[in-house]
Amino acid sequence: MQRTRVKFCGITNAEDARHAAHLGADAIGLVFYPFAATTVDVATAADIVRTLPPFVTVVALFVNAEPATVQAVVDNVRPSLLQFHGDENADDCTVWEVPYIKACRVQNAATIEETLCHHSQAQAILLDAAVHGQYGGSGTSFDWKFIPQKTAIPIIVAGGLSATNIGGLVRNHRPWAVDVSSGIAEDDNKRRKNWDKMRKFMKEITDADT
Repeated sequence: MQRTRVKFCGITNAEDARHAAHLGADAIGLVFYPFAATTVDVATAADIVRTLPPFVTVVALFVNAEPATVQAVVDNVRPSLLQFHGDENADDCTVWEVPYIKACRVQNAATIEETLCHHSQAQAILLDAAVHGQYGGSGTSFDWKFIPQKTAIPIIVAGGLSATNIGGLVRNHRPWAVDVSSGIAEDDNKRRKNWDKMRKFMKEITDADT
C-alpha cells in the first residue's frame, strides 16, 4: 500500500530540521515570504540545509516573489523543489529549471481543475484553504470532499492539519503527501516546532497507512 509522504513546513532552525528528519519526515519547507511568521533569510536557510542528513528533500516556498529573491535562494540554498504559493503562472514557475509544486487555494472543484490544467508541468499540486488575504499558514482546513481521487500528477493536502485530524484524511482520501506547519508549532511561538506534536502527527499517519 502507498505510504503517505510528509512535509514539515515553516522550519526556521537547524534543531527542528534535524528532528523532523529523525522522525522520518520526507521533506522540510523553508519559507521565503517576508510576511509569514516562519520566514527565513537565505543565510539561515543555507545553514539549516547544511545540517540535514541525506535523503531529506528541501522545499523553498515563495509567494509572488521577485525573480531576484528566487534566484538568490536557488543559487545559495540549492533546494530540491520550489513551492509557489501565490498567483504565479506556469512561466513564473518553470523558468528556474528546478522541479516545482504549485499551491491551489481551494474554493471548489473548479479551482483545482484549473490549477491542474495550467500547471501540468508541476511535480505536484498542493491543496490549501482559501482564506481572504492569506497565502497559506492560516491553520484552516478546506472541504476535503473536493480532493480529487485520480489526477495526472500527485496531490498534496495542506491546511489545518494536526494529529487530531490527519488520520481521517489519510484513511479516507489517500493523498500522495501531506504538508503541515501551524499544526506542529509551539502554541506560544510559531517559529518553533513542538517535537511532541511532530511525533504524534507522524504516528497517526503511520497508523492510518497500515
